[in-house]
Amino acid sequence: MYRSLDVDEIIATLERLEHRIAERFPSSGLKGVCAELGAVARETRERSAWIARPQLGLRLGVISLVGLMLIALAYSVATLEVTWGRFTVAELVQVTEAGINELIVIGAALVFLVSAEKRIKRARALTALHELRVIAHVIDMHQLTKDPAGILGKVVVTASSPARMMDGYALGRYLDYCSEMLSLTGKIAALYAQNLRDADVAAAVNEVETLSTSLSRKIWQKIMMLGRYQE
Repeated sequence: MYRSLDVDEIIATLERLEHRIAERFPSSGLKGVCAELGAVARETRERSAWIARPQLGLRLGVISLVGLMLIALAYSVATLEVTWGRFTVAELVQVTEAGINELIVIGAALVFLVSAEKRIKRARALTALHELRVIAHVIDMHQLTKDPAGILGKVVVTASSPARMMDGYALGRYLDYCSEMLSLTGKIAALYAQNLRDADVAAAVNEVETLSTSLSRKIWQKIMMLGRYQE
C-alpha cells in the first residue's frame, strides 16, 4: 500500500495547493503555474498508465515481422544449393564470413524489433520529463525577485527594482508554496521511473529531482532569513 506513489493523491495535493495559493494570492501568476502543474499531473496519470500497459497491437506486429524473417531465413537455407566436395581454405573463410555477417544483421534486426515497445515508451517518458524540467525553472522564476532583504530593510531601492508588496508572513507563505510545487514536480517525475524500468528514464528522473531539490534549497535559504527576521 505504501510502496508506490499514488498519482491520484498527487493530483489531489496539487488541487489543494492551487486553492491555497488562490486564497492568499488570487491575482498571482503562481496560481496559474500550479494549475498547469496539476494539468501535467493529470496527463502523467494517462501517460504512466499507457506506459505500464503491455501494447498488444505493437507486440503482435513485432511477432509477425520476426516470424516472417525466420520463415524467409528458413526458406533461403532450404533452397540453398550446396555442392559437396573439396573446399579451399579461402572459400571456407569466405563462406563463413558471409554467414556470420548475415547472422549479425538478422540478430540486430531482431533486437531492434523486440525492443521497439520499450524504446517508444522511453521516448514518451523522456519527452514528459523534459517538460517537468522546464516547469521547475518556471516555478523558480516566480520566486526569483522575492528577496527577504527587502523585508529586512537591507535593499537600496532603484527605479528598476521590483515592486515588493508582501509583508514577511505573506512572503514566507509564497516561498513555501514554491517549495511545495518543486517537491511535487519531483514526485510527478518519479511516476515514470515507477512504471518503466529503464536506465535512461531513471537518470532523467534523478535529474528532475536533483534540479527540484537544488531550487528548493535556495528558497529555504530565503525562508530561514525571514525566520530570523520574525524572531
